[in-house]
Amino acid sequence: MLAAMTAYRCPQDGTLAETTALTWCCPVCRGPWDLDFEITGTLSPGSLAGRVNSLWRYEEVLPLAAPATTLGEGRTPLVPLTGTVSAKLDFLMPTLSFKDRGAVMLAELARRLNPDRVVADSSGNAGTAVAAYCARAGLPCTVYVPEGTSPGKTEQIRAHGARLETVPGGREATALAARAAADTPGTFYASHVFNPYFLHGTKTYVYELWEDLGGSLPDAIAVPVGNGTLLLGAALATAELLAQGLIERRPALLAVQAEAVSPLATAFRAGADDLPADESTAPTTATAPTLAEGIAIPRPPRARQILAAVRASGGTFLTVPEERIRGAQLDLAARGLHVETTGAVCWAAVGDWTEGSVVVPLCGAGLKTGLAAPH
Repeated sequence: MLAAMTAYRCPQDGTLAETTALTWCCPVCRGPWDLDFEITGTLSPGSLAGRVNSLWRYEEVLPLAAPATTLGEGRTPLVPLTGTVSAKLDFLMPTLSFKDRGAVMLAELARRLNPDRVVADSSGNAGTAVAAYCARAGLPCTVYVPEGTSPGKTEQIRAHGARLETVPGGREATALAARAAADTPGTFYASHVFNPYFLHGTKTYVYELWEDLGGSLPDAIAVPVGNGTLLLGAALATAELLAQGLIERRPALLAVQAEAVSPLATAFRAGADDLPADESTAPTTATAPTLAEGIAIPRPPRARQILAAVRASGGTFLTVPEERIRGAQLDLAARGLHVETTGAVCWAAVGDWTEGSVVVPLCGAGLKTGLAAPH
């Protein structure tokens, strides 16, 4: 069953919809949903002993319970890199990226709703995760990806039995193609951007940090930001932990973008609440203009929420050039951690951080993209 007291709610105009519907966006403004969800109990570090060793151990704060689709996702290691910087190894998930946290929620929700088909769009990692969990759930799945997506990711999508649709153009064209398919009756749109169940999966990243650090959180949490699903999940978790009295303050959120595609950082520094309305500057080429293809998102639908979340946390935006991304990937590999280029951006941004403790996520395995070629 779906958890009690849940409903989709549009953060822009307040429109409500049942979570049992296949309505993937607000019918009024076509924007993404939030989830009205009532937490059923309070966690404590002591209450977690003996529970399942996956993200589902935090059952009190999740909108779904008793999953049938799980692959044991979550509970990834936290390892120190410097005296102040630690890394959470989310590339050790079943599909080798942090997107498993949200994809398992979407696939489990879809399994219970039993649609005719599932569609997703992705630059790679979300698509591979949705494909894998749909395979686990026995659901037919189609994944839309842009031309130029890493061969390792497209091969993984096909390996899980999903139908792959390669879209000419960039990430925005891919999203539009998937949304058109999502409007077909009987279709569940497993969108890591529009469906808030995904955010309730990614928030477990912070619950794991809280548990691993003995009921506390670091001074700052650095997060790579494209569509912002990990950052918004982190903001959700820190707000919940504070409301439950389980932390005394919220850590600063450090949102990291590649300099080559940094619309949110630009808006943040300008003091804007949202991205400008003009879309004429959105990249349309098939090749991502940055090595960090996973965050090469020119117009994230949740831009307003991302900017607000960073400001509310007392955090900021950081940007990194391509050469630093290359160098960070090689430096992590020299430390025994082979991650994809997108997964290296936070280390590139805060590797020399000394202003308190900070955790970076290593989001995807290096096998997905390989090493960045020398410039």
